[in-house]
Amino acid sequence: MEFNDDDKIKATILYHLRRKKVIGGVHTPFDTITKGFPSHIGKDVKKIAEKLIKDGYLLKKMTNNGLHIILNKDKLKEIEDFIKRILNYTF
Repeated sequence: MEFNDDDKIKATILYHLRRKKVIGGVHTPFDTITKGFPSHIGKDVKKIAEKLIKDGYLLKKMTNNGLHIILNKDKLKEIEDFIKRILNYTF
């Protein structure tokens, strides 16, 4: 089963947030989403993260410091299944 680059980027974003337990009351700045990726695909990573917000996998939280994001705890099982399918990593 072959996956495209967008699926791998989505899974990597979700994996990093899940590994750091950015769920519920814990949130992280949206701008840090590009860390760990090569700089030349930074815009693509942000677009994919915005699509994850639109699809409901990530939630937005406005703070005094700007936009922050959180994993949607209602879709946590679906997120973990997606990460396992793409990256072959289980929690």
